[in-house]
Amino acid sequence: MPNVWSRKDEKQYRHVTDSELDKGHDKDRAKEIAAATVNKRREKEGRTEGEKKKKG
Repeated sequence: MPNVWSRKDEKQYRHVTDSELDKGHDKDRAKEIAAATVNKRREKEGRTEGEKKKKG
């Protein structure tokens, strides 16, 4: 997990990964979906480099 993620982000990542594995996705796909989910929320909250560039 990236160093810029908070504990809340890490918890969400683990939860989404577990949920996707339960749905039958393989481990790599589950991790991909989880990372995209966390990053989407981080971007929406303005906590990503992309958002900082758009605002500044």
